Amino acid sequence: MFYPIFNNAVDYTKQKPKHSALIKKRNVLVWIGLLLCWILLIIALSSPQLVGKPEMKVKTSRNFLVTADISFSMAQKDWVIDGKKSTRWEAVKEVMHEFIKKREGDRMGLIFFASSAYIQAPFTPDLNVVDEMLEEADVGMAGQLTYIGKAITKGVKMFERDTIKTKVMLLLTDGVDAGIDILPMDAADIAKRDSVRIYTIGIGDPSKAGIDLDEKTLKQIAEATGGTYFNAKDKEMLEDIYKEVDKLEPIEYEEEQNKPVTLLYYYPLGAALAVLLLFMIIQTIVNFVKQFKQKKEVYV
Repeated sequence: MFYPIFNNAVDYTKQKPKHSALIKKRNVLVWIGLLLCWILLIIALSSPQLVGKPEMKVKTSRNFLVTADISFSMAQKDWVIDGKKSTRWEAVKEVMHEFIKKREGDRMGLIFFASSAYIQAPFTPDLNVVDEMLEEADVGMAGQLTYIGKAITKGVKMFERDTIKTKVMLLLTDGVDAGIDILPMDAADIAKRDSVRIYTIGIGDPSKAGIDLDEKTLKQIAEATGGTYFNAKDKEMLEDIYKEVDKLEPIEYEEEQNKPVTLLYYYPLGAALAVLLLFMIIQTIVNFVKQFKQKKEVYV
């Protein structure tokens, strides 16, 4: 069977007709490319993953409230920082900055008190915010006198608004309670009923003149609530006290159940597409070269 223009094609190409057609075999390189693409697609469909080690996550286990005295007596320059005299509040604040940064895992809050008590920072796990709010506070912002009972009561009310059961209060003061609204021990009894543990820190050396520190009351507050009393006579002692508090109220860690997983399927998938595209380009170039040679032979 011949096509109507077969003879014309023979005359044009000057090629001798044959009885059988020639079926070209696929190039070996093409087969290798297709096989490689298939393997890469199978790998991509298997969804390879990179599984990392379980991360250690800090467990938020308690509310930690710092209640600090900023009455006028905290402005006395009888403490030393780096060889220079500084106020008690400046020294306390410097040490507190380091303490707050190390309490990752606790939801911390700040209360400052003197004649009145106010919330400087509500409970939050963002310790950077707490640290910034601490830096903004200064002596005299809450009045002149020291009302310890009022400060404890304010702290207990903060704890009541939250659901976390473990409640820890760190109370710092350098004076004697001057309040008439609620006595410190009455406030301590309220804290005890609400399961608030209070660690008290007396600022200054009570044996020195000009320091009016009621250690007896601070010891009683700590004992009544299951806490501990500390006396900080200087900056170094205050640093040691914070380290001791870290031991008494250690940060708790738990292992994260979900391990970090990185999906890798797009690597073999991308490689398969790149190989396929490369071989398509190569095949196109080869076909173009063959056609060009054939046309050249015809014209010759």
